[in-house]
Amino acid sequence: MASNGKELVRRSLVDLAVEQLRLRILEGAWQVGQRLPTEPELAVELGISRNTVREAMRVLAFSGVVEVRQGDGSYLRTQLDPLQAVQAMSRCSPEHARETRHILEAEAIGLAALRRTEADLRGLRQALEGSARHFHGEVDAYVACDLVFHQRLVDAAHNPALSELYRYFSGVVASALQQNLTQAPRCQSVFDLHGQILDAIEQRDAERAKRLSRTLIES
Repeated sequence: MASNGKELVRRSLVDLAVEQLRLRILEGAWQVGQRLPTEPELAVELGISRNTVREAMRVLAFSGVVEVRQGDGSYLRTQLDPLQAVQAMSRCSPEHARETRHILEAEAIGLAALRRTEADLRGLRQALEGSARHFHGEVDAYVACDLVFHQRLVDAAHNPALSELYRYFSGVVASALQQNLTQAPRCQSVFDLHGQILDAIEQRDAERAKRLSRTLIES
């Protein structure tokens, strides 16, 4: 029990440090892209231990607020906490998730058909080959490969905002995929839609790519 009590105290100190850092960020203490003070400097400034600062920075890095560059320090990535958006996404209903995929993913894939490069096509083929190898294997392995393929589809639109949005939304997609794959037999015709989407992108057929994407989302 004493150990559990110490753990709760430690976690509460980390949570408090995270809130202090978020408040400083919102107040404009540092600009986006600016290198943050070192952990010892922050420990002195906030009046807490270096270990607590280190764990708080890990939380901010995980949520995308801070970027840790090995050997160079931590940099402010955004003043808005994407974790709140991720948490909102995690609570959305299956119907809302489908609507969002139609708006975000299908439209991005249409742009990808118009903007894709040869390097994009090579990356997509490699990702699809990885998905094919795991299609009849463990669900988690297949879902991980499938998410790489879908992220590369969106990345091929060459719109950084869309790519970043989808990166945060991909957790919702993964959850839906895992649920579908564990509740129903895997369908080869559904998997084949991925290859058809890739063919449409290669042929720069945006309308066909979007139509196939919507069919896949509804499958």
